[in-house]
Amino acid sequence: MSDRLQRAGTGIVAAGVGEVRVDLVVAGAGAAGLACAIAAHDSGASVAVLDKYPMPQGNTVLSSASVPAAGTRFQRAAGIEDSAERFEADLRRRAGPIDNEALIGVLARVSAPLVEWLADTVGIAMDVITEYRHVGHSVPRLHAPTPRRGQVLLQGLQDAAERRDIPVLFENRVTALQWDGERVCGVEVLGGTASAHRIDAGAVVLATNGFAANAAMRGRYCPETLGFEYAGAPGSQGEAIEWGVALGARLDNIGAYQAHASYAVPHGVLATWTLVEKGGIVVDRNGRRFGDESLGYSGFAAASAAAGQPQFVIYDARIRELSAAGQPEFAELVAHGGAIEAPDVAALATRIGVDPAALAQSLAQAGGAAPDPFGRVEHGLAPLEPPLCATRVTTAILHTQGGLAVDASARVLRADRSVIPGLYAAGGAAAGISGRAGPGGYSSGNGLLAALGLGWIAGRALAASLGSPRASYLREAGSA
Repeated sequence: MSDRLQRAGTGIVAAGVGEVRVDLVVAGAGAAGLACAIAAHDSGASVAVLDKYPMPQGNTVLSSASVPAAGTRFQRAAGIEDSAERFEADLRRRAGPIDNEALIGVLARVSAPLVEWLADTVGIAMDVITEYRHVGHSVPRLHAPTPRRGQVLLQGLQDAAERRDIPVLFENRVTALQWDGERVCGVEVLGGTASAHRIDAGAVVLATNGFAANAAMRGRYCPETLGFEYAGAPGSQGEAIEWGVALGARLDNIGAYQAHASYAVPHGVLATWTLVEKGGIVVDRNGRRFGDESLGYSGFAAASAAAGQPQFVIYDARIRELSAAGQPEFAELVAHGGAIEAPDVAALATRIGVDPAALAQSLAQAGGAAPDPFGRVEHGLAPLEPPLCATRVTTAILHTQGGLAVDASARVLRADRSVIPGLYAAGGAAAGISGRAGPGGYSSGNGLLAALGLGWIAGRALAASLGSPRASYLREAGSA
């Protein structure tokens, strides 16, 4: 088997003698990789984290740092009743048909201890977001630091790794997995201008993001996205998926992805979907609505992509101020002229170049006074009131949600569901829980939950497999 895998392009090499040996090598220094490294270290394992870039450039950096969790002490303090069972039901309802059904329950159950671990052990000041509950959730359960920026979450993880003296080596690209004929036993690394070297390990965790930045892979697995703008991390090239496939790994939910129907043009940032949840609408080049906006920023993307350009999110000054107060990235968009304002419908239609009568009819449809022709039942603060605002938007893809099939311990699985020894996956490298294909199965925060949750699970599961007396993953996660 090892001879076959050494062929060019597979990313697998026969085992050699490495310069260093650790219990665990983590490929990728994003949220998934760092959570894995910290959990494994604290459970008694030796860890090294490698990243191909000079600094963190994963999708966590671009996120709002919102992690969904059910039954946390933060929810209880805010008077929110929630449970892992309710969360699991919400995720299943949103995801629809899915390849890895069992993982939904695993992540729902681990979500509360995960968020409290981020607060208590990692040292990130998490709290529940009560102003909105966002797409796919029946109660407020998104948790985030203040400010709600991915950089804050990732910096907290980096600081925790530094306090533990966990080596996090940037500009060290994993180029191949080592295979000894029976298991993955290390990695081949290219660092800076140095020649390739090998690190031996008891196991390898792939936390290298998905493949949304790789047009060839998107064309193979989700071709409908090739016309979308790309709003994700540049490192999402899919190499981990290719390595896994070379070892016979199964791919789950490979056609699923997270899209966003309100990528601001020409600013190149996401206009928060809170604008819509609080009563805003989306209209086409003629000023007409074309779908049910309550499907959410990802679920609405299919209709958005079919409607053509330009498109606009329409909201009012009340919604603008409420959204900007809690979401700094939107506040920056407003400051840079991304929220066009006008005193009435006719003036706004003139400013954005749509038909005034069509825009007026669209606003009347979404006012909640009559049944919505597209089936929307929640209208937030609508009807909208002058002054009115508009932001020009288009459809973007943020990250893929399909990837390597994993079990409840984040171990990578073959097509027959047997385990590939020594190989784990988390984050975008692993299959998520957002349905089998398309953008409609994504619930807000699914990406970060899967990244952090599978990373945390993988770190503790590995330590447990090494026999560390401090490894308590199976008891705490309840996923055995």
